Amino acid sequence: MKIATWNINGVKARIDNLLHWLGEASPDIACLQEIKSVDEQFPREAVEALGYHVETHGQKGFNGVALLSKLRFDEVNRGLPGDDGDEQARFIEGVFSTNRGALRVVSLYLPNGNPVDSEKFPYKLGWMKRLELWSAARLKLEEPLVLAGDYNVIPEPEDARHPEAWVGDALFRPESRQAFRRLKGLGLTDALRAVNGDDGVYTFWDYQGGAWQKNNGIRIDHLMLSPEAADHLVSVAVDKHTRAWEKPSDHVPVVLELDLEQS
Repeated sequence: MKIATWNINGVKARIDNLLHWLGEASPDIACLQEIKSVDEQFPREAVEALGYHVETHGQKGFNGVALLSKLRFDEVNRGLPGDDGDEQARFIEGVFSTNRGALRVVSLYLPNGNPVDSEKFPYKLGWMKRLELWSAARLKLEEPLVLAGDYNVIPEPEDARHPEAWVGDALFRPESRQAFRRLKGLGLTDALRAVNGDDGVYTFWDYQGGAWQKNNGIRIDHLMLSPEAADHLVSVAVDKHTRAWEKPSDHVPVVLELDLEQS
């Protein structure tokens, strides 16, 4: 079973790229972030024509997450619990049936947090604390769980081409990295790092400053696995070539394979 994450950076602007990639990579479940679309305007018909069920949690103009699945949804939950006043669409969970039992997959879009001297950084850290509490509760179910998305966190210096350029940025601040480590400390596995310890593996290249041409990238899109999912991890691939497509997202898909059979 292939599960992917991709910050699409506007699904309507990138619909041709999305459809091409779905046909090429054929993930069983695709987790999208920054769809920048209300639910009613998501181009679901074109995606459904490729054999996917579509569930979204969108808002107008920015944010928004989606789950595209060849498996039928048993359950869908929208919004990260813990703050009833948070109206930003950043979290959607789907539950699916496999021959090994329930599979839970989350598409999440963690706040950027910049500028750090504004209310955006405390919001980011608060959101990460809520994610930690939610994850701790879900892990007690002892089920395969995949937390997929744009975490807006550079975990380690080797996850940036020029880590010194990110000092002080919310993506690389010690508080953000510590929160990410606390999440891992619950027992979650960083899927890519479980199979690939190489430097120079990135998932985001800014549109500015020739970042793509210079390979000035960072790794901020992560697939975090519960022990029950990590036990069945086969491979992880970064579809870097999509960054060279016409009208690309500034992120590229990350795809993992688990040896879970769908029911």
